[in-house]
Amino acid sequence: MGPLGVVPVEGRGSLPYSLVHGESLVAAASWALTTAGVELFDFHVDWEQVRGSGRMLVVHDPLCPLTPVEFLQQAVAEAEASGAVVVGIRPVTDTVKEYAAAGDGSIRLGATVDRDRLVSVVSPVVLPAAVVEALDDLDLHDLPRLVAELAQRYPVRHLEAPPLGRRVHGEDDLAVLAAL
Repeated sequence: MGPLGVVPVEGRGSLPYSLVHGESLVAAASWALTTAGVELFDFHVDWEQVRGSGRMLVVHDPLCPLTPVEFLQQAVAEAEASGAVVVGIRPVTDTVKEYAAAGDGSIRLGATVDRDRLVSVVSPVVLPAAVVEALDDLDLHDLPRLVAELAQRYPVRHLEAPPLGRRVHGEDDLAVLAAL
């Protein structure tokens, strides 16, 4: 049996229901998963059933709605081959600064952080069956936090997503993504 998949919408506001190329982001992400050979389930399915299924789990954030099917398939194949959690990432291109709060309540900017050490978590996050079976629950509200928690317990591999796999944060980002 192939992997199970989920497209989480909770904690993402109304943006998953915005349209890209005439489809909601959640519909576009769901279509990509099923086209990639992943069986969708929703949160009406008991977590214990998912844990006991013996199948890997693919989490596809609807805020990465145009992630190519081939990239989802590549991430699943990498997780199968390596046994590691596989995470889609994009390079960070913005300037990132350290900062600290001063005693007077103001913020003081510090050194520029080396972008080569940073990544942006996008979709998918693929959890091998052994990882799924070991988890008591799965909080999908904040994927970067989930990945950080998983990395403390399991090997994690980063897989650079193509530009269409980028995450949108609002309608302006969505317009840029749709133009790609």
